[in-house]
Amino acid sequence: MGDESPNYTVDDALVAMGFGNFQILVLAYAGMGWISEAMEMMLLSFVGPAVQSAWGLSSHEESLITSVVFAGMLVGAYSWGIVSDNHGRRKGFLITAVVTSAAGFLSAFAPNYISLIILRCLVGLGLGGGPVLSSWFLEFIPAPNRGTWMVIFSGFWTVGTILEASLAWCVMPTLGWRWLLALSALPSLLLLIFYRVTPESPRYLCLKGRTTEALSVLEKIARMNRAELPPGILVSDHQVGVPENSNPSEDMKLLSPEADSGPSRKDIDSNMGGISSLFMLLSPKLLRSTLLLWMVFFGNAFSYYGLVLLTSELNNGQNKCGVAELQSEKTQDINYKDVFITSFAEFPGLLLSAATVDILGRKLSMSAMFFLCCIFLLPLVFHQPQGLTTALLFGARICITVTFTVVYIYAPEIYPTSVRTTGVGVASSVGRIGGMLCPLVAVGLVHGCHQAAAVILFEIVIFISGICVILFPFETKGRELKDTLSSSEQVNSIL
Repeated sequence: MGDESPNYTVDDALVAMGFGNFQILVLAYAGMGWISEAMEMMLLSFVGPAVQSAWGLSSHEESLITSVVFAGMLVGAYSWGIVSDNHGRRKGFLITAVVTSAAGFLSAFAPNYISLIILRCLVGLGLGGGPVLSSWFLEFIPAPNRGTWMVIFSGFWTVGTILEASLAWCVMPTLGWRWLLALSALPSLLLLIFYRVTPESPRYLCLKGRTTEALSVLEKIARMNRAELPPGILVSDHQVGVPENSNPSEDMKLLSPEADSGPSRKDIDSNMGGISSLFMLLSPKLLRSTLLLWMVFFGNAFSYYGLVLLTSELNNGQNKCGVAELQSEKTQDINYKDVFITSFAEFPGLLLSAATVDILGRKLSMSAMFFLCCIFLLPLVFHQPQGLTTALLFGARICITVTFTVVYIYAPEIYPTSVRTTGVGVASSVGRIGGMLCPLVAVGLVHGCHQAAAVILFEIVIFISGICVILFPFETKGRELKDTLSSSEQVNSIL
């Protein structure tokens, strides 16, 4: 029964030490990466029209400036997920910061359209590493506080969107799009400056058998948080069994690993290459969750970036759909203001996320907001006055901010550490396909005076996403993170 010294896991240690000064510094670093990605994504709605006007591009060439960023992100999200699952979280976000900051700054000096397209594609490649930073931060948070702190982390995205909208409003009319590109690359540079002081995830280190290094990180957390580590020996999640004399409840069965998970399974789980990681995501135990998650990420990205672009596009095209260039100067100022106003919709969206994610749970929070978003968009099937259009888009943006925030909390929770960043990265890649198609399809319909068709398309995508959330196999509220697939098997088998 009780032999020598007790054991404890990384989760036990994090719960014992609580959320303190150490996690706040980790939050600040990961949040800077989130600000960087948000700024690079938001500038797409400003740079495209400006470059089109300056270089006389066709509407297809303008759309391509946005789409190649998403194409780069599609490749990057998958690639950096594999790198960080196999070589460490720190290596994953180091490479992404180098690529994003260098390509972002150089794109400000692009001499022609082709070089701009190549550099923006490289920026997208670097931005694909966003899920690595969110997973890294997630792995330092105690389980009881995870939902709330991940919402706070998502707040950095909102800060980035508002910062970029403000920057564009100030810089674009006077200094032009090149200055906007250069200034928007600065947050990525800050990631490089402070990289040396970032710790590796102790959960990742434990998974790889590097428990001495993991213990060193946990001891540093304890010192900074002025807390004590639990007594006993640090062990990895898959080494812990359910005590013989316990009579676990249904909930404990969901959270506890199999007592007999052997080392051979550990080796399979923790030493995978890229292809086997992908096969693991499509294994019978994860297949349903993975496919549904891909659908939700696609719908989220398609609708979120669509709402950002439509904020200006609907107002541009709704009254004089066929009239062109004469209005461009006037409407450009209005667009900055409208994008700036609707960006503030993300603040109530974040507050709503914080209020619901740990009370209603992940699934109900997402599904309710998807369906509410459909209601906000429905009147836009018909032309509405500009003020009402902006108000309806404001409401829809609140809803889609909640779903976007909560899915980035839910996604890392359903995967074990061995494939967590790969799983979130691949899902994020599928989302990038949605973002890539959005300017080519939905915004193209508005340009072609088919506003009703564009809005109905959004309605269908958002409604299907809400149905997919309902079909997710289990709720993750309050559930501990698992290190290996073998320690997560009971969750899927019971549910």
